[in-house]
Amino acid sequence: MATSVGTSAELTKTSTKSGVKQTLLTYLELTKLKIVALLLFTTVTAMVIAAGGQFELLGAVILPTLIGGALSAGGASALNQYIDRDLDARMSRTARRPIPSGRVAPINALLFGLVLVVWSTLILGVFVNWLAAVLALFGGFYYVVIYTIILKRNTVLNILIGGGAGAIPVLVGWSAVTGSLNFEAFLLFAIVFYWTPPHSWALALLVNSDYARANVPMMPVARGEDVTRQQILLYSVQLLLITLLPVVFGTLNAIYLLAAVALGLGLIRMALLLMRRQDGATARSTYKYSTMYLAALFLAMIVDAVILV
Repeated sequence: MATSVGTSAELTKTSTKSGVKQTLLTYLELTKLKIVALLLFTTVTAMVIAAGGQFELLGAVILPTLIGGALSAGGASALNQYIDRDLDARMSRTARRPIPSGRVAPINALLFGLVLVVWSTLILGVFVNWLAAVLALFGGFYYVVIYTIILKRNTVLNILIGGGAGAIPVLVGWSAVTGSLNFEAFLLFAIVFYWTPPHSWALALLVNSDYARANVPMMPVARGEDVTRQQILLYSVQLLLITLLPVVFGTLNAIYLLAAVALGLGLIRMALLLMRRQDGATARSTYKYSTMYLAALFLAMIVDAVILV
């Protein structure tokens, strides 16, 4: 009898631990960890360049900047999913997200997102500086209010304008080190800003039927797939030219230049293929390449800044 009771208690304890773990994982889904990781990488890159490639100058600010940045991006993503829960339920790509799948109550997601944003602001303000805190808070506002509420459902310009939200983390990283912003910081901002349309439109081509079903005016829905492919090529060419500006203005050097040219030509090649091969496989490859492109480009920035310091 005692053995039976003990076994039952152990099973209950194991079940409770499993339930807590699953709940934590579900809430982490709300933060879109893969996107957060990419944003944090751009933040670190901006910090390294602002510090002149000298990691020792990052000192005590790098950890709170990363924690604050992660909480800000994660909180904004949770709030985005709270607002878009009706759209997510209508699209096959997003129907399994925590809110439409019923694993998280909408009010809980709202509170979770707000708490993360508040903690982000406090951590950045107290342990880094208030400019970084305000910029991170503005980044969340940009994504949740300007993009999600105002632009996304109402205009084909949603991605063109909304891309600024994903570019703000580089400003947060720069200000965390210097306490200010300058022209070089906005060059990095421009790179992420102009990278966003071809990246997002490649995904939109891939899930065009989803956006059409949800009546979201993404470029393929509002202007057609042919126009979208042309715009991806146009923005890929513009992006290549913009990525050369940090070299023109002396912020970065030869290592970065070689990477920027090679990666940029690769993105243009993918855009040209996308115009010739109008299929889902090519759209998927272009989307994956564009994701790798940004990570590789910013890695090249770090290598250039550290080696040629």
